[in-house]
Amino acid sequence: MSIPSTPGARSPMRRRFLKTLTATTALLPGAFLRAQGSALDAVRIITGFAAGGTSDTLCRRLATRLTGSYGRSVFVDNRTGAGGQIAIQAMKGLPGDGSVILQTPMSMLGIYPHIYKKLPYEPLKDLSPVSIGCVFDFGFAVGPAVPTSVTTVPQYLAWAKSTNHIAFGSPAAGSVPHFIGVLLGKQAGVELTHIAYRGTQPAILDMIGGQLPAVSGPIGDFLPHLAGGKCRILATSGATHNPFVKNVPTLTEQGLKDMVFSEWFGLFLPAGAAPDVVQRANAALRPALASPDIVDGLAAMGLQAASSSAAELAARLKTDYERWGPIVKSINFTAES
Repeated sequence: MSIPSTPGARSPMRRRFLKTLTATTALLPGAFLRAQGSALDAVRIITGFAAGGTSDTLCRRLATRLTGSYGRSVFVDNRTGAGGQIAIQAMKGLPGDGSVILQTPMSMLGIYPHIYKKLPYEPLKDLSPVSIGCVFDFGFAVGPAVPTSVTTVPQYLAWAKSTNHIAFGSPAAGSVPHFIGVLLGKQAGVELTHIAYRGTQPAILDMIGGQLPAVSGPIGDFLPHLAGGKCRILATSGATHNPFVKNVPTLTEQGLKDMVFSEWFGLFLPAGAAPDVVQRANAALRPALASPDIVDGLAAMGLQAASSSAAELAARLKTDYERWGPIVKSINFTAES
């Protein structure tokens, strides 16, 4: 039914309409405020890792940037344990109104489903992708136990095979650095022995102390140890030269086929978040991730700040998930191995 155009007919109906609208929006203050672009009262950024690490540092820098514009208060919630699983599980059932954001590395979503028989979450169903947060490459490094004449990964593999010094360390069993080391050995016909550490730094300390020949780990973890000469990165895992060690060749440049690996930290909302809520979170995160304090702060840890659309993150997660299934199967590794 059309509204009459005469002022006398329109005025009472207009008053009734405004009265109804006021009553309706009073029942939905959160939705109304979000529609107007107002900041949420409180925002949590959940991470599965302890304070002081790279994941936590990114979250805390984002919290500072988002305070005031996206949330009146923004704080970090460290849900540690089970290699990041507890934080992801904590997202299940939470409101998808933008007030809770998960920050997690790719491995928990793209690799864990292939190495654990049962997970407390479904990565492709239980989360709503928002944006990538940063990307980083891995390095394969050697210490003083390896002769200085060894300057490439193929030379290292030949040396390891001839001397039976076949051990290498990584930050964790089932991590990307672990699998990189195993795949390197497979290509060269050397069954390298993996030693899992609780983080990369303990492995590097054993390496520069001469107790361990080599370590596979994130580039940033090696950077503080390069100046002394006891730590030498032989190769990086990206598709191109890493900006933090520009003169180090990639694995593929050294003839190691299909050895291109990088990882990312992603930002997610709970499953079922409405598209406009996802878009609003994305619109807040992207300029924050481009801010100089975050870019420079992450660079100090060997991480490259990045952002994406929600669709781009969803596509990247799906690609990585599908890529890692056959790799894990070829290595024959499970969490119970």
